[in-house]
Amino acid sequence: MNKQSNLAVLQCFAAGRRRFVWLVLLLVLMAAGLLAGCQTQFSPTAALKEQAAMAGESAAKTNELMNLREGDVLKISFPGSPTLDTTQTIRRDGKITMQLVGDVDAAGMTPVALEKKLVDLYRPQLTSTQVSVQVVSSALTIYVTGMVLRPGKVLSDHPITALEAVMEAGGPDYTKANLKNVAVIRQEGNVMKNYRVNLKDVLGGKENAPFYLKPDDIVSVPERFSMF
Repeated sequence: MNKQSNLAVLQCFAAGRRRFVWLVLLLVLMAAGLLAGCQTQFSPTAALKEQAAMAGESAAKTNELMNLREGDVLKISFPGSPTLDTTQTIRRDGKITMQLVGDVDAAGMTPVALEKKLVDLYRPQLTSTQVSVQVVSSALTIYVTGMVLRPGKVLSDHPITALEAVMEAGGPDYTKANLKNVAVIRQEGNVMKNYRVNLKDVLGGKENAPFYLKPDDIVSVPERFSMF
């Protein structure tokens, strides 16, 4: 092979190498552009902000709609007077005890309504007419005993009926349970009251108003009487 042929081969090789370098550079630039576009569309920071906004909206709706009940634990904050901040559990009588103003009805109200009520009660003492009521926990404790498969404590984060409590305790022992005469024992003030619920009718499909339980109620499923 003569010198001219060698030179032509080298020039061709160099040209091919330059094209390859430019092609690689172009691919790198395109990949960088696509990555930037993906980051713009799927930004983790933006997603977190959107989730936080949705959580805030959900909490606001909950405060507007939910009714407080006995056993709820409330965190009550006074931004302008932090010495009044407190955590209170709604008692069986539906009240909480607040500094300076004493007992306040809370059960049956929404958190927003309770906030407005506290603003009115504390208005003379407040430098800022702002009060925050947050539900820290809302656990309903029920005790189920008698002819059920798993007697003991039942915890619920929502209103629960006598039938639901029995089912949470494993359900009745159908060979022994007298479902016609289920007792619900409830303390009201200083008096222990006894209510009777016919769960057999409910399970049989008969229309009955649901019997909703209150915190610390005791549901007792008696044994069916038998001559043998």
